[in-house]
Amino acid sequence: MSETTVTVVGNVATTPVYRELPKGPVARFRLAATARRFDRVRNEWVDGHTNFFTVWAWGALGTNVQGSLSIGEPVLVQGRLRVRDEERGGQHWTSADIQASAVGHDLSRGTTAFRRARQGRPGHQPDGDEPSFEIDPQAEGEPTEQVEQSEQREPAAVG
Repeated sequence: MSETTVTVVGNVATTPVYRELPKGPVARFRLAATARRFDRVRNEWVDGHTNFFTVWAWGALGTNVQGSLSIGEPVLVQGRLRVRDEERGGQHWTSADIQASAVGHDLSRGTTAFRRARQGRPGHQPDGDEPSFEIDPQAEGEPTEQVEQSEQREPAAVG
């Protein structure tokens, strides 16, 4: 039986909850995806129905989700869709879960700065030729290249 893979664009609706379980780390959050359409009569964009999904991110993805996402941020989530029907307290509940394989910020609506997660590889040293990029809090999120004093070079003579 094939699985249903979806890509959903929406906003983080709840703070990601992170847990270390015997099966590995997992992060869970709610994703709100609202359809928008242009109303020609009112000459404006209007919100349609909002669908809510519970997103489950396992392993390194879960760890990175927990450290990267906050309520209200626009994201794209790709993964396997699972719709569940259950009875709780005498009431019928239907929920849509996504077992995420990829999660990222929606760059059509803003910018983000990528930081590679440390994998804890013993003895691994970054290449000496690679610049280190850090965020200067006073530069309002603009990355700045940090160059060691010993790495600065004199301009070459033209002649």
